[in-house]
Amino acid sequence: MLDSLVITESRFAVEPQIIAQIAKMDLRIYEVGVSYFGRTYADGKKITWKDGVAAIFAILRYNIRHGK
Repeated sequence: MLDSLVITESRFAVEPQIIAQIAKMDLRIYEVGVSYFGRTYADGKKITWKDGVAAIFAILRYNIRHGK
């Protein structure tokens, strides 16, 4: 299944692209809780609002392009 994925995005748009492709395959996706300690900006956190906008556009783009 992983070999059939074609990944063209980078940064925070990768996850929406992968999820859209997996959803098109009609595979069952399980959500699993994880525990982590996120970085602060002082620790070197690099995500900004622009990354969120890019992810939203990727979700819309891949759900329309790869829609069922």
